[in-house]
Amino acid sequence: MKKTTIAFYLAIVLLMHGHAQEWQKKTAQLMTTYSGNIDTTNVLPYYPRPQLTRTEWMNLNGIWQFQPGTGENEAVPVGNLSRKILVPFAVESAISGVMEHHNRLWYRRLVNIPGKWKGKRILLHFGAVDYESEVFVNGKSLGVHTGGYDPFSYDITPYLRTSGGQEIVVRVFDPTDLGGFPRGKQTLWPGGIMYTSVTGIWQTVWLEPVADVHIQTLKIVPDIDKQALNLVVETSGDASGYIAEVTVFDSNNMVAKASGLPNEKMVIGIANPKLWSPDSPHLYNLKIGLKKNGKTVDSAGSYFAMRKISTKRDTDGILKLCLNNEFIFQMGPLDQGYWPDGLYTAPTEEAMKYDLEMIKALGFNMVRKHIKVEPLRWYYWADKLGVMVWQDMPSAKSYTNLEHPVDENAYEEELGRMVKTLYNIPSIIMWVVFNEGQGQFKTPELVQKVYELDSTRLVNQASGWVHFGVGDILDFHNYPHPVSPVSETQVRACGEYGGVGYKIEGHSWTNDYFSYITVHSSDELAKVYNSYNNELMVFKAEKGLSAAVYTEITDVEIELNGLITYDRKVVKADIEKIKQANYNAIHHKLFVTDILPTSQKEKRAWKYTFNEPQGSWYSFGFDDTAWKTGNAGFGTLGTPGAIIGTTWDTSKIWMRQKFQLGDMSQIDIDKIMLKVHHDEDCDVYINGEKAVSLNGYTADYVLVELDRKIKEKLVPNAENIIAIVCKQTLGGQYIDAGLSLVNFNKPAPPMVIDAALMK
Repeated sequence: MKKTTIAFYLAIVLLMHGHAQEWQKKTAQLMTTYSGNIDTTNVLPYYPRPQLTRTEWMNLNGIWQFQPGTGENEAVPVGNLSRKILVPFAVESAISGVMEHHNRLWYRRLVNIPGKWKGKRILLHFGAVDYESEVFVNGKSLGVHTGGYDPFSYDITPYLRTSGGQEIVVRVFDPTDLGGFPRGKQTLWPGGIMYTSVTGIWQTVWLEPVADVHIQTLKIVPDIDKQALNLVVETSGDASGYIAEVTVFDSNNMVAKASGLPNEKMVIGIANPKLWSPDSPHLYNLKIGLKKNGKTVDSAGSYFAMRKISTKRDTDGILKLCLNNEFIFQMGPLDQGYWPDGLYTAPTEEAMKYDLEMIKALGFNMVRKHIKVEPLRWYYWADKLGVMVWQDMPSAKSYTNLEHPVDENAYEEELGRMVKTLYNIPSIIMWVVFNEGQGQFKTPELVQKVYELDSTRLVNQASGWVHFGVGDILDFHNYPHPVSPVSETQVRACGEYGGVGYKIEGHSWTNDYFSYITVHSSDELAKVYNSYNNELMVFKAEKGLSAAVYTEITDVEIELNGLITYDRKVVKADIEKIKQANYNAIHHKLFVTDILPTSQKEKRAWKYTFNEPQGSWYSFGFDDTAWKTGNAGFGTLGTPGAIIGTTWDTSKIWMRQKFQLGDMSQIDIDKIMLKVHHDEDCDVYINGEKAVSLNGYTADYVLVELDRKIKEKLVPNAENIIAIVCKQTLGGQYIDAGLSLVNFNKPAPPMVIDAALMK
C-alpha cells in the first residue's frame, strides 16, 4: 500500500476517534531563516503591549485545534476539532501549518488558570483577528468583534469553571474582497501589487489577571515647549477614592514624580528634556501605581518620548515638516509588512526587529507603514531604534477585478480605533487617511475626525490622490522618478516613487514578477537609486520638498521592487552606497546652475523634424537646413510637468541644437549632469557620441549622470552640439533637455560658465 494511502486512512481513523491531526509547518515558495527558529511552546514570547505592561500574564500563542467552518449558521463545534494550527499565524501562511484559504474558521484551546490568580479579574486579549470574530468561553458567547487590525479584550471571569481546563473557542469569518471592509493589500486573487489574503488570528492571544478597578489605558502627550508630560491614567470601573502615582525614569534615574486622580489630566514637569529623534531616539520609562487607602491595587509600566511634530514656513514661505521645531527632510521606504512564510505575522521577534534595523542601516529616518497596522511590539522597535512612522489606514478597496462597495461605517469606525490604539506611539508622526483613491469617500470629514481624535500629529488626506486641500500634506506618487508637488498651503511630499526591480535567483517568489523598471546588478541598482536621490535634493532645494518614500524595503510576492529580497536573505545593493545616498538626501541640497538651459524658465529654440533623417544627424557635419525651428519643450498639453513650446504629437521626434560654452577652467566637470524631462524613451548625443539612453518617462525635469568621457568632449570657448531622438507609444509625450552644473549645499560661484549661446 502506498505511503500516501496509509496516511489518508490514518487521518480518517484519528478523526473517528476524536483526535486532531498533528501540527506540521508547511513550506511556501520562499521561507525565511527565522521560521526555522520557532519554538511552538514559546511563540512570540514577549509581552505584547509595551506601553502598558504587567508582570503577570499568560501567552496563549502556540498550537490550537482548528477546522474550517461550513456556513453562516453553523453551530459551535462540540469537543475536539479536526486539525491543528499554530497561533498567531494566519490560516493561509506556511507557518500556521495549514496554508489554505478558508473564509470561515473555528479555533479551540483548553487553558488552565493559575491558582495564584484566584480573586482577580481574568482578561482575555486578542492582538488582532481578521475579520469578524466571536469568542466563546466554556460555551458562552462573549461577543462579536469586527475589524482586522485592532486589539480587543473580554473579561472572562464570570464564565470560568471553578476547576479544570477552561475552553476557549473562536469563530472567524473573513470575506476579504467580498465584504467592503478595510483589508489593505489582501486579495483572493493575488497578482501585481496585491497579495495573499490573511484570515483569522494573526497577533498574540494572551491572558492577564487584574484587580476589579485597574489601569485600562494611558493617554500620553509630551509638550517639549513647556517641558512637561501630560498624562491621563484611565481606569476600569468606579475609581472614586483611588490615587494614581506616576514616576518618570531616565534609564534607572528617577527624574520626576507626581500623583493625581485617575481619569483626569496630570501635568508632570520634565526638566531639560532629552528629545527623541532618529539620531537620538531617547525614551523615558514610566511606573504607574493605582492606590486606594494607601494600598497598591494595580501597577503597570510604560514609556514615552519627548518629541513634537509640526509644520512651519521656511524663509521662502514654503511649509516644511518639523521634528522638535526644526526642519527635517524625511526619507523612508514603503513597508508592506508581509512575510513569505508568516504573511502578516513576522516569524519571530528577531524577524520583526530586522526590517526596522535594516531601515536604519540603510540610512533612512522614516518608514511609511503601507495600508497595514502592525503589532504593538513593531512600533516599540520603531520607537527604540528611532524610525519615524507614517501610519496608513488599511484600504477598503483596491484594484482587483471583483470589488464590493466600501462599507463606509466600518472604515470610519476602524480609522478611529486605529488612531486611539496607536495614540501613544512616539514614532508615529503622521496619519495617512487614504491611499491612491482606494475606496476614498468623505475625505474632508474623515480628516477632521482624525484631527479631533489627535491634534498632536500631522494628517495626510490621501497619499497619491485624490486631493481636497485638507490636512497638512500634499502627497504625489510617481514611478519610477520622484516628483515634487507645489502648494502654498500644505507640506510637499512624494509619498511613493522608485519601484526598481532586481531579481536575485533563488530568492524570488515567482518568475512572473512586477516592477516599474528593471536593473541587472547590484551596482546598477545603487546607481539608479542614487540618481533618484539626486533628484530629491534638487526638489528639496528648488521646490521645497519635505519628504519622500521609496518603493520599497523588501520584495513582496510578485513585486520585485525591494532593496531586500522577500525572504530577507539578500540585501540587493551595497548597504553603504544606499546609506550614503540617503544621508545626502536627508542632510544636503543640490543647487543647479544651467550651462545649457532647458526651457523651464525661458523657451529655447531647437532644430527638429518628425521624419526620420538619414546619416549622422547627431553630428556636426549634418545638414539640418531642411529641419524646422521651434521652441522647446516639445510635446502635448496635459503631459505631467510639461512646459509646451512646440506641439509634438507624432510617434518620434529628432532634435538638435548647437551651443557655445565659455571658460570652463574653474569648474569640476564631474559636477556636470544632463537635465532632462522625457516621455518616453530617448537617446541623447553630445558632440556626435551617444551620451545616454533613457527608458520610460519622467513627470518632471530630472538630473542624469554622464560618463566622464562624454563630459570631456565638451569644448570650452567653442561650438558644441546636443542631439536627441525621443519616441512615443502611449499617453502623454514630452522632451526637453539641457546641461547643468550641480553643487552640494551652495550654488555655483557666479560667472563660472558663460550663458549658453544658441548658434
